[in-house]
Amino acid sequence: MDIKLDPSRDDLPLMANTSHILVKHYVLDLDVDFESQIIEGTIVLFFESGDRFEKQSGSTKDTCRSESNEACSFRMPAPCHSPVTDTRTFSSKTGYNDFAICGKGEKDTSGKDGNHDNQEQASGISSSKYRCDTGNHGSEDFLLVLDCCDLSVLKVEEVDVAAVPGIDKFTRSPKLTVVSEELRNQIVHELVTLPAGRWREQLDYYAGCSQAPGCGELLFDTDTWNLQIRKTGAQTATDFPHAIRIWYSTKPQGRSVTWTSDQSGRPCVYTMGSPINNRALFPCQEPPVAMSTWQATVRAAASFVVLMSGENSAKPTQLREGITIPVLYFCSVSKHICRCASWHYYVTMPMPASTFTIAVGSWTEMKPEPCLFKDLAAERALSPSEADFRYVGICGHTEYPCRFQNPSATTQEIIPHRVFAPVCLQGACQETLLQLVPPCLSAAHSILGTHPFARLDILIVPANFPSLGMASPHIIFLSQSVLTGASHLCGTRLCHEIAHAWFGLAIGARDWTEEWLSEGFATHLEDVFWAEAQQLAPHEAQEQQELKACLRWCRLQDEVRNSPEEMQVLRPNKEKTGHVSDSGSSVIKHGLNPEKVFMQVHYLKGYFLLRFLAQRLGDDTYFAFLRKFVHTFHGQLILSQDFLQMLLENIPEEKRLELSVENIFRDWLESSGIPQPLQRERQAGAECGLARQVSAEVEKWIRVNRRPRKRKRREAEEVFEKVRHRWCELIVKHKYTKAYKDVERFLQEDQAMGVYLYGELMLSEDSRQQQVAHRCFELTKEQMERSSAEVVAEMLF
Repeated sequence: MDIKLDPSRDDLPLMANTSHILVKHYVLDLDVDFESQIIEGTIVLFFESGDRFEKQSGSTKDTCRSESNEACSFRMPAPCHSPVTDTRTFSSKTGYNDFAICGKGEKDTSGKDGNHDNQEQASGISSSKYRCDTGNHGSEDFLLVLDCCDLSVLKVEEVDVAAVPGIDKFTRSPKLTVVSEELRNQIVHELVTLPAGRWREQLDYYAGCSQAPGCGELLFDTDTWNLQIRKTGAQTATDFPHAIRIWYSTKPQGRSVTWTSDQSGRPCVYTMGSPINNRALFPCQEPPVAMSTWQATVRAAASFVVLMSGENSAKPTQLREGITIPVLYFCSVSKHICRCASWHYYVTMPMPASTFTIAVGSWTEMKPEPCLFKDLAAERALSPSEADFRYVGICGHTEYPCRFQNPSATTQEIIPHRVFAPVCLQGACQETLLQLVPPCLSAAHSILGTHPFARLDILIVPANFPSLGMASPHIIFLSQSVLTGASHLCGTRLCHEIAHAWFGLAIGARDWTEEWLSEGFATHLEDVFWAEAQQLAPHEAQEQQELKACLRWCRLQDEVRNSPEEMQVLRPNKEKTGHVSDSGSSVIKHGLNPEKVFMQVHYLKGYFLLRFLAQRLGDDTYFAFLRKFVHTFHGQLILSQDFLQMLLENIPEEKRLELSVENIFRDWLESSGIPQPLQRERQAGAECGLARQVSAEVEKWIRVNRRPRKRKRREAEEVFEKVRHRWCELIVKHKYTKAYKDVERFLQEDQAMGVYLYGELMLSEDSRQQQVAHRCFELTKEQMERSSAEVVAEMLF
């Protein structure tokens, strides 16, 4: 399809200079204010730099090109050499609910967000607003660049980590007297490199350091896509402060979080997988190579529940006898005292900052019926086919408390889990979702082995969620649309998101343009997990999977016909995949294109490639390899060649059948359209038994529907609840005006699936149907996710 793309509008810049310095840990301390629709507080970043960085590698000569001779308007920082005189107010065992929030209400002195043209964005880090007065400050100061958008940054300061009691254990000096920058950075280095077995102590000291006093403000400026920070006289990344605190607040229109109402009409806010990721939630390093850990304390009104990517099942701060402690604090925006509860989460497995997720709302935990499913792991030992799940050897990732080295974790088929939803959906959750979680988790373990994450929360998100599901560390978002009808839609989607724990999270793509490494694997594995969860016989599983392949083949053909060729390529950067600039900045092709959110190419072509490989090798050989691959690469980032090279190296010569990395690149990953091997397979293949049954069933209902018959209203409502999407498509196709109310309801309540229906309404060129589309869009556009709203608006106007 010949559609013009605009790289300056469609490409997403990743600006952080990760080649110079890396964030190793974030400590967030935030307040959620629903009245003003902002999240405000502080974030403390702990850095690590390498000895390889020379003076010029971090200079503003490379990253800041001044466009005028105007003097730098930034405030001069205070001196940062201070004797340690009093540390009595700090404790190495800090209570997380006592995190201090000060400085609220300060004016944003950084001015309006600047703008720079898209050519500068695409070529690297540059700013037309940042002014370097070489006469006053020199031109060789190291410039820290963080990904940042739609944030009001109030202040940036260096943190005096040397003021934390007991911190001298991380220094070579027996007693702290005069504190220098070098000593502070040495402390941070020792802290971020503590052995994995000391992770609790490490988190305690991170918390203590996050509350330590500031020892001098740093110069900063914001631009369209980034936050730039420097310290006068710090000429290299090694010299730059390795612990800094940023005071900031989000903006109501920020694109990383969505403020809306849940299905019960109560306010809520959550991260919905925005194309710009989390840079409008907190300043961060977004490139996936910036693998970090985090801990966060979040306060909200006592009636709200805070869910987050975290290893712990957090509860609000508790007093004796289980009474929640209400914390009182003054919100500088709403100008009143708030009664709130405090929640604390943490992760010890380094992951990209883009995987951080938060949801705050009046969620209710849904409890399953007593003992519907027992813990299968406690009932039986490993079967011989599962023996290779047990990890042997040393992990290839950086050190962290890894479940693959924990014998009890390797045999845990069902990890602890909770389900949350608005109270009005309790019945639907009880009927459909709750009973599916244990068998789906167990099925995933039976196929891939050790669950990478120790626990799981599942949240039914508001109606404006733009997809059927989203997986993040320790938490899955599901659309309410999966709760309607029989268990198949809910089960398959749940399996898809569970699969992302391995592919997408524990193993991530080093280059985000290779989305197939996440979505292709999850799509292929959802069928395998779901067949196992249903305990289907082998021939039944094969027929079900063949039927799914037929449906996906039809969708892929439609997608190829109706999308730009350039966006059909799974490895668009080809030999430059994974390459970044000298500073570490890069560009994600089509990352901001609103239509990309709704494209299925990387799901479908990736799925068919993996299905092709599994068929060539045989399921036993393929899944034995996949378990080995997971053991080898968990906790790491990969490129396509890492998977393909290991696959070909680990299968017998007679099963390779002329497969090569180069051939797979050419036929599957670097070409648009339908891959030739897939085209040949579908042309030669016979229709599966289930597909024939479906065709016969369709013919039967066509005949039945030709007969005049009456149907009770209640029966019609039940049919609508079970087959909403298909029913609405038929209404539009046949212009069945009596049921247009069903279409309107669907577009308002099932926004995850409704975008496609807007297109059907407009393509019909029927005035009444187009009125339905316009009316529904007017009612929902303010609540819609931004990309969804842009796509629908383009259809309508």
